[in-house]
Amino acid sequence: MNEFFHISILLAPCLDALRIRPDGVYIDATLGGAGHSRQIADRLTAGGTLLCIDRDDEALQNAETKLAPVRERVRLCKSDFRRLDEVLAREGFSGADGILFDLGVSSPQLDEGYRGFSYMQDAPLDMRMDRQQSLTAYDVVNGWSRDELRRILFEYGEERYAPLIAAAIEREREKKPIETTLELVSIIRSAMPAKALREKQHPAKRSFQAIRIAVNDELGAVAEAMDKAIDVLKPEGRLAVITFHSLEDRIVKTAFQKAAQGCTCPKDFPVCVCGKKPKVKIITRKPIVPDSREVAENARARSAKLRVCEKLGADGR
Repeated sequence: MNEFFHISILLAPCLDALRIRPDGVYIDATLGGAGHSRQIADRLTAGGTLLCIDRDDEALQNAETKLAPVRERVRLCKSDFRRLDEVLAREGFSGADGILFDLGVSSPQLDEGYRGFSYMQDAPLDMRMDRQQSLTAYDVVNGWSRDELRRILFEYGEERYAPLIAAAIEREREKKPIETTLELVSIIRSAMPAKALREKQHPAKRSFQAIRIAVNDELGAVAEAMDKAIDVLKPEGRLAVITFHSLEDRIVKTAFQKAAQGCTCPKDFPVCVCGKKPKVKIITRKPIVPDSREVAENARARSAKLRVCEKLGADGR
């Protein structure tokens, strides 16, 4: 196992957004390389607690070293972030003062070729964030129908050549199973027109993203986790979410808008009968994005967007 090396994206804006109280309870729902976690924990006193959630055993193991100087203020929790409410209750807390999500695949997972996330290195088709789950990229590529492959490539990868790529995968797997990442890259290349191969972006990038999202049910997890995160926040607690592609960002934006909405009665009703009050106020009407210096230092920050909301009291204020 290699040591996780990870550059934390939008670090200062995240810390500012969370408004960390030294004695508060915070959740880093996506531990990853532990960069955000270390900075949050550094701002806590002995009375504060940071719950770090990840389903990747290697991330949790590496965090033992990375967070050793602040370990008394940190609890490492093996779980899917969609169950953060269960984690919080299990650790004995009734709510959180702040929650951070840094969505998507972490740099170490991309860089360690044997995990099967990368289209630049040869490895078995895996792509599991939690290596104890059963579904792998091999299962998706070799077992899912052509129509389902086309759907995920188009919806999750926004791949305009999804029908051609799905058809090529179906043809090749009828000859023999597709077993490795570079085999899949070759099939994707063969399906795409010459003009697409001349584009700056790697031809397999969108397809690999789509398959990874499907393997890990990333979008379903984000939608579920947003609702739960808002529910477990204490009044004036902050939820900060970093996204890296439009599908995630749309889910987060929609969840925030829904939670910020009050009465849903028809406009012609003389009085409110639904009784709904807003749960949050949105802090970032437009998402915070990295500045040019951060993008120059870390190209993976280019597509990052940070959205923040704040929990309101029971009276909607």
